[in-house]
Amino acid sequence: MMTTGRPALFGKMRVWSQCFFLSQSTRLLSETPTMRQLRGLYLCYVNLKQQYDMATMIFVNLPVKDLNRSVEFFTKLGYTFNPQFTDENATCMIISETIYVMLLVEPFFKTFTDKEIADTSKTVEVSICLSATSRENVNEIVNKALAAGAIEPKGPQDMGFMYSRDFEDLDGHAWSYMFMEPSAVEQQQPVADSTAA
Repeated sequence: MMTTGRPALFGKMRVWSQCFFLSQSTRLLSETPTMRQLRGLYLCYVNLKQQYDMATMIFVNLPVKDLNRSVEFFTKLGYTFNPQFTDENATCMIISETIYVMLLVEPFFKTFTDKEIADTSKTVEVSICLSATSRENVNEIVNKALAAGAIEPKGPQDMGFMYSRDFEDLDGHAWSYMFMEPSAVEQQQPVADSTAA
């Protein structure tokens, strides 16, 4: 799996701990443990943003039927989880220093929306695409997913300059891993307009 930013993230664990302590010490009596954890995660984001001038962070929220089963699945793909923001309702999966996936059990997920949760056997609510370091890395991750119980809805997409494969996880969420040749990216860089003032 991709490990970009992981050493830097672990190097900031002291800050995460300080934020978590802050969330616990300032909690409201009406908050549930999970809500305190989510608020603590937000406080950590604000703290890190201020201290390290980080880029915008993304938190992808996905509903799951069985949290333990989902954690086991993604662990087999090589991902890790932040134990400070994990309980019986949710967990925080670390993709990179700025990308996290919040896996929420369906009853808890429903507390954040009045809409119905998408039936992934009939519809696609989102397609999550992550970059890989090479074609081999794409195959490695997807093959691990398939071995852990995922399904591959279609074959590899090879465009020469870009290679990708898709899978659906145990809850039917669509994931795509792709690798693009660096030379292809460089060729697509916009050329400055010489006539511009």
